[in-house]
Amino acid sequence: MELTGAEIVVRCLQEEGVEHLFGYPGGAVLYIYDEIYKQDKVQHILVRHEQAAVHAADAYSRSTEKVGVCLVTSGPGVTNAVTGIATAYMDSIPMVILSGQVPTHAIGEDAFQECDTVGITRPCVKHNFLVKDVRELATTIKKAFHIAASGRPGPVLVDIPKDVTRNKCRFDYPKSVTMRSYNPVTRGHQGQLKKALGLLLGAERPMIYTGGGVILANAAPELNKLVDLLGYPVTNTLMGLGGYRASDSKYVGMPGMHGTYEANMAMQHCDVLIAIGARFDDRVIGNPKHFAQNPRKIVHIDIDPSSISKRVKVDVPIVGDVRETLVELTGMLEDSFAAGKKPSATALAGWWAQINEWRKRDCLKYKGSNEVIKPQFVVEKLWEVTKGDAFITSDVGQHQMFAAQFYRFDKPRRWINSGGLGTMGVGLPYAMGVKMAHPDAQVACVTGEGSIQMCIQELSTCKQYNLPVKIVNLNNRYLGMVRQWQQIEYGSRYSQSYMDALPDFVALAESYGHVGIRVDKPSDVEPALRDAFGKYKDRLVFLDIITDPTENVWPMVQGGKGLTEMLLGSEDL
Repeated sequence: MELTGAEIVVRCLQEEGVEHLFGYPGGAVLYIYDEIYKQDKVQHILVRHEQAAVHAADAYSRSTEKVGVCLVTSGPGVTNAVTGIATAYMDSIPMVILSGQVPTHAIGEDAFQECDTVGITRPCVKHNFLVKDVRELATTIKKAFHIAASGRPGPVLVDIPKDVTRNKCRFDYPKSVTMRSYNPVTRGHQGQLKKALGLLLGAERPMIYTGGGVILANAAPELNKLVDLLGYPVTNTLMGLGGYRASDSKYVGMPGMHGTYEANMAMQHCDVLIAIGARFDDRVIGNPKHFAQNPRKIVHIDIDPSSISKRVKVDVPIVGDVRETLVELTGMLEDSFAAGKKPSATALAGWWAQINEWRKRDCLKYKGSNEVIKPQFVVEKLWEVTKGDAFITSDVGQHQMFAAQFYRFDKPRRWINSGGLGTMGVGLPYAMGVKMAHPDAQVACVTGEGSIQMCIQELSTCKQYNLPVKIVNLNNRYLGMVRQWQQIEYGSRYSQSYMDALPDFVALAESYGHVGIRVDKPSDVEPALRDAFGKYKDRLVFLDIITDPTENVWPMVQGGKGLTEMLLGSEDL
């Protein structure tokens, strides 16, 4: 049976089990939209800006293990989507972006709403395709889903000219695809695993350092089993929060620029470091030269060989799927334990004594207040009210760090944020994507008055699709993180960081048909949060919380400094 290209696109999505498609129509994709109209298996969510379509699909994927899918038109549709695509690319999120393109005969003619989509997106996708023949469309979409979800995941874009969506051919959706040039390794090398085992057993000051790769590989249960078996200290990066449960004493907090003192000191002073699905990012280890001053053996497990030894020289590289590798490594450890080969209990006890000494610094302590609302206090209360079980999305800045430091995640895929690119404006579209995927879950977006205004029009989408997310706006009237850096490194010259002419957020939320609550007293924070999740359970609630404008995120490692050169508070300036 012959189908049009547009029908094939929709059939392919159905074959892949896609339930939600985020998008925005335009001339080049109207045939596809016509076919979406004629079916009811794939629900289309109409956003108010293409950037939000990609962000929502991205969060949908982050919170579910599925591939997120979005659809945008040619020209400005694609260029608006690029920020969302780059965000997903930096955090390795599996996504398929379908973009419209001008008809094939018009490509390169500077036609209306034309741009070189493949060229523009090449640096920020895992792969992209331009489909010039309708007969290749089904196979290409199959390849796109395969590439997006396998190996190190990432966004894949399929650019479809308008005439391709109109032309007809026989529909045949392949069950599987093989690609000669793309065969990611999944199983770790046995010899390397044995070396890693030897180092782990012989370590006197071991440290387990885990990142977003644990979350992406769905390896949190395996990681928890490994850490519990060994009894070693563990740290989760910003992208890896929830990989190991934060409520356990073996968890020493987040490492890096705004990580805990004990996590950073343990990272610096350990003798064996096992990195699992983490990439020694500049915000995690600070200055690589300073990090390399302390001799230590490093084991690095990652699906992507290009991430290994990229910033830090590694002793035992292991390329493989994190989950499968952890299963094998744990099995080998159990065999060693059964044979009586165990790590030195005395050395480990001494190492824990040292870590607990570092813990006594209580680096996350902050000065409470009855007059002004402290942002840390708001996040603590949010954690209490939601019993630590909500999905938390965030934008980028001080509020993101406060959420990461003070909301203690015990489960993976509950913390949805832009780690690698650091994109403002993601919080609300992220919350929409999560709520579409988990309609019965509690979803809170922790944001700031700068970030929320970048995609605030999505309040309209939330109204249309009845998405009762809770927006916790930590409103300090500044671009907080910019202000903090300007205070510390630029002699308190607050260039363009002060948010003048802010809207009345309560009135704005109400104008979109939602509930707005302004909170300016510390005693009102908890009642307002309880109302948001209780009394207004089925409504979107915008909590405009007026916080202390002078509050900074501590501890802090300044750019170019090492992990042990931490500022613990303003007294260190």
